[in-house]
Amino acid sequence: MLLWHQHQPVYKDTSHPSPKGSYLHPFVRLHALRDYFSMAALAAEHPGIHLTINLTASLLWQIEDYLEHGATDWQLELTLKPAESLSAEERQQLLGSFFAAHWHNQIYPHPRYKQLFEQRLERQPFSVQDLRDLQMWFNLAWFGKDFREGEVALPTGEIASVQGFIEKGRSFSLADVEAMVAEQYKIMRAIVPVHRQLQAQGQIEVTTTPFYHPILPLLVDTNQASIDRPGAVHPPRFSFPEDAETQVHEAIEYYQECFGRPPRGMWPAEGAVSQSVVPIFAQHGIQWIATDRGVLERSGRWGYNVNDPDVLCQPYRAEVGQHVVSVFFRDTQLSDAIGFQYQGYTDYDQAAKDFVRQVKERFAWQVGGDDDRILTVALDGENAWGAYRDDGRPFLHALYTLLENDTELETITFSEYLEGSSGRGLAPHPIETQTRVYDLFTGSWIDEIGSAPGVDLGTWIGEEEENRG
Repeated sequence: MLLWHQHQPVYKDTSHPSPKGSYLHPFVRLHALRDYFSMAALAAEHPGIHLTINLTASLLWQIEDYLEHGATDWQLELTLKPAESLSAEERQQLLGSFFAAHWHNQIYPHPRYKQLFEQRLERQPFSVQDLRDLQMWFNLAWFGKDFREGEVALPTGEIASVQGFIEKGRSFSLADVEAMVAEQYKIMRAIVPVHRQLQAQGQIEVTTTPFYHPILPLLVDTNQASIDRPGAVHPPRFSFPEDAETQVHEAIEYYQECFGRPPRGMWPAEGAVSQSVVPIFAQHGIQWIATDRGVLERSGRWGYNVNDPDVLCQPYRAEVGQHVVSVFFRDTQLSDAIGFQYQGYTDYDQAAKDFVRQVKERFAWQVGGDDDRILTVALDGENAWGAYRDDGRPFLHALYTLLENDTELETITFSEYLEGSSGRGLAPHPIETQTRVYDLFTGSWIDEIGSAPGVDLGTWIGEEEENRG
C-alpha cells in the first residue's frame, strides 16, 4: 500500500489590507502546479496501480480560497505587477525570493533562468525586461514536466500547457505573464475533479487529516505526551478533547463537500496517534488510520517485534470500549528511501528496482504461512520531487511499471484490503479477524533529535517555546 500525504499549513495573513487576504507563502499554489494534480494524473497512466492519496482539509480549503474567494499570495501579487511599476522595495523582494527553487533541477535546466540566476549571483543590474523574465521563470519552473513539455487534457474539459512559454524562453510581455497565471488556475481547478474521478473508478482512495493538521493527542491531553529528551518537561496541562473531535468532524464534513461521500480512512497529522484518539476516529465512522512502525514497537506492555515481517505486515485492531478502528503501520526505511535517498540515483530504473528488491527480500520472501500480508509505505507526496530530476516523473513511472508487471506483488488501497475486491480477486480482512494492538503508544512518525531512541511527540512539546504555544 502506497500512501502519498499532501499537506500545507494555512499560511493566510488575516492582517493583509485586502479583504481577500494574502498568503505569506506561495507553496499551495506552486505545489499545485507540480504535485497536487500530477501525482494523481500520473497514477492514471498506470491503471494497474492502486494507491492512496491523502489530501488535508486545510490544503483543500486553501485551494478553494484561491479559486472561489480571490485569495492571493504576495509572490503572486509580485508576479502580476507590471515590472516597470515595481518599487525599489518590490524589486528587492522579487530578486530575493524568485530564485526559491532547486538550483540543479528547477533553475539550471532552463538557460534563461540560469542566466538570470548567475546575473543575480554576480550582483549585475536587472533591466525591466530581466525582471519580467524573472517573474515568468520563477513560476514556469514550478509547473510539472507534463505541462512544460506538452498539452494536458484536464478532467474539467480544459487544456493546460506552458510549453509555448518554455520554448519562447525570454522577452516576455505582461500579457504572457497573465496568460501563464491563467494556466495555473486551470490546474488548480482540476485537482479535486481528478481525485474524485479516479476514486470513483476505484483506482485510488482519497483520505484526509483532522482539519488544521493538529497533533491530535496533544489536544486530548498534553499530560499523556511522550517526551524523552533530556531537559524536556510537560507544560501546564492542556486537555480539550472536544477540540480534537471538532478537528475530525470538520475535516469529514469538508471532505464530503469535495467528494460527495465520507472518507473511510485518515492519516493523522504527522502520524501522531494514541489510545485516547481511537474513540474520536471511530465515533465519526473512520474505519482505519495509519502511522509509523515505531508506534507499534512501543505499544503494549512489552512492545512488538516490528523487525519480524509477520508482525509488521498486517493491520491491527485498536479498541477503547465499544470503539474500534484498524491501524496500519508503515515501514520507515522504505518510505524514507523514496523521500530522501532515491533522488540521488543517476539511473531511476535502478532506484525502482532497489525498492522492489527490498519489498521482496525484507518482507515478501520472509513472511510465514498462507495468509495475505500487507506492507504499508507512507510519505510526503510533494516535497521530495524537487530534489529528483524532472520532478520525479522518471522514477515514479519506473516504479509504477515494475509494480504493475510484478507477479508476486499487488498494489492495493487500504479500504480494498479491508473490504476486499471481487473484481481483483482480493479477499476481505474484516476488523474482527485482526490482531488486537494493546495500549496504542502515544507517538508519531518522528523520533525527536536528541531524544531517547523511539518515536515520540517531542518535536511539538517539551521545550519552553513549544510549551508556551
